[in-house]
Parts: sequence; structure tokens; C-alpha cells
Amino acid sequence: METREIGRSGIRCSALGLGCWAIGGGSWWGDNDDQASVDTILRAVELGVNWIDTARVYGFGHSEEVVGRALKELPRDKVILSTKCALQWYDEGGELHFSREGHNVYRDLSPKAIRRDLETSLKALGTDYIDVLYTHWQCKTYGLVPVAETMGELLKMKQEGKIRAIGASNVDLRILQDYVDAGQLDVIQEKLSILDRKPEAELLPFCEAHGVSLQTYSPIEQGLLAGKIPDDYVLSEGSARQGKLWWKPENIPLVNQMLAGWRELAEKYGCTLANLAVKWNSMLSPSVHVLCGARKLHQIEDTARSLDVPLTQEDFLRMKADADALIARCI
Repeated sequence: METREIGRSGIRCSALGLGCWAIGGGSWWGDNDDQASVDTILRAVELGVNWIDTARVYGFGHSEEVVGRALKELPRDKVILSTKCALQWYDEGGELHFSREGHNVYRDLSPKAIRRDLETSLKALGTDYIDVLYTHWQCKTYGLVPVAETMGELLKMKQEGKIRAIGASNVDLRILQDYVDAGQLDVIQEKLSILDRKPEAELLPFCEAHGVSLQTYSPIEQGLLAGKIPDDYVLSEGSARQGKLWWKPENIPLVNQMLAGWRELAEKYGCTLANLAVKWNSMLSPSVHVLCGARKLHQIEDTARSLDVPLTQEDFLRMKADADALIARCI
């Protein structure tokens, strides 16, 4: 398994990470077999995928609990564990982010709130430290909680040994600059797939220049780029995929047409379409780590092969051109 350093933290881990949002289940992802999820995490580490990523809000704590169960069966130093703070449903502090399953969830980046989130996560995960702590979403109102205040508390956590590296998720360039000005930021986590490359324009060059890693999530567009979704697929009400551009009924057949052209590449490299999409992400920059969700053994066993695909630069550019054509047609 290829390894890369997380920013300037000195933490070196698999360039591929296991995302545990779906493991939280609930109305986003439906019912899960928690033991299957635990087995998937254990298998991921066995295959060399040792960056395990979750968040306090995934399943309203359930994802962290399941990850905690898996951690009990693993040497703690063999896992790079990340979770996220700043989305809370305990009080009305901060700005309303969304409502779901009877909870009002607020973006609260105040030192008090993120400290509470950290302590709650440590307990749920059954560990005394987090390798990477992300702020999950930033203030809607710029400056409502100055980044310097948030970063100040994160740096205290790091000095205390409760976290090893600091991350921020879902940022823009201004917020990213504020974090870097306030202290050592090691990684940002942003959505990026071959069909959705917004971070590529500004965030990635900034990260490369400042020693910050970019961990990309949804590289296969929540399963769509795996090529297994029929043209007439209907999303269930409340699905995490609802409202997403490429999951609109009129766009699924167009994505499938593009994927049909990539099947010869999959055959050429002896891999799956999902492997191609993940490998493509990893080739964008040495600063990129790729996060892939899985909650079943066959999913992680396929995903773990992705970075071994010897995709050539020529085929990388061919895939990019195909995606650019589709983007131009749909946006």
C-alpha cells in the first residue's frame, strides 16, 4: 500500500483512507450490520488501509461507536484515526446547519464546543488521543468565531497530546488562509471526484505551496462511478445522495455512457471502474490522500486494490477529457 505524509505532521499513513459515514447508518444510509462494519474496518487495516475517518455527527454518534468497537481489536498505534468536531446537536450554540431525525444540528466552532466534541469523541472511540481532528464545517457567517480562536483551542489540544494533527473540512480559500496564518494546519478534507473538481483550481495549489495535505472524499460519487447503478435508478426519500447533481435522473444515464467507454480501460488494467476513479484522484498530486467509504468486506477488498492500478498519464488525461465533456454538457 502506498503511503504519504499528512501535511508536515510527521504522520505517515496509507494514501487511501476508509471513510465511515455510511457505517453510521440512520436515515442517511439505512440500517447496517454493525458487525459487518467492524469486520470491514479490521479488513481495511489488514490490507494496509490504516487511515480510518469518522465524525461525531455520522449517525449521531453511532459511527464513532462502531469504529470504537473495531479499535478494541487493533493495536492503537497501527491505526491513524481521524474524527471531526464543530457540528453539534446538544444546544443551540452556533448557526443552524440542518435538521434530521429530530435533531437540530449547529455549526459551532467556539473553543468550548469543539472541546466538548473532542472529549465526547474520545469516550465514544475508546481512545485517549485522535491522530487528526478536523473542524467539520466552517461558520456560515465569516468571522462569527474567528479562526484564530478555533485554532487556538486545537493547538492546546495538540500540546496536551489529545490530538496529533489539525485538519479543516469544507473550507474556502479565505478560511484556509486564516487557518495557516493561525498555526500549523496539516490537512483539509474536501469533496473531489473526476466529475467534481472544485478544489483543484485554488485549494490544491495552496495546499501544495503550504505543506497541507488534501484528503478527497466521494471519489466515486457515492457509488455512481462504480458503474453498477441502472439508468432508471430511483433514490429513496432522505438518501444521502438526494439532491446531488450526478444522481439526478437525467444525469445517471449520461454518466453510465461515459463509464461504458472506460470499460476497456478496466479490462486493460484488470481492475474495476471504481478502482479507476480512485486511482485517478490519487494521481492529481502527491499532496492528495483519497478517502473511500465501505461497510462491507467486498467493498474494501476492491477499493484497497485501487492505488496498485498502473494507470498511465495518457489514460489519466483521456479520463479527464471524457469527464470534462460530460461536465460541459450538464453544467
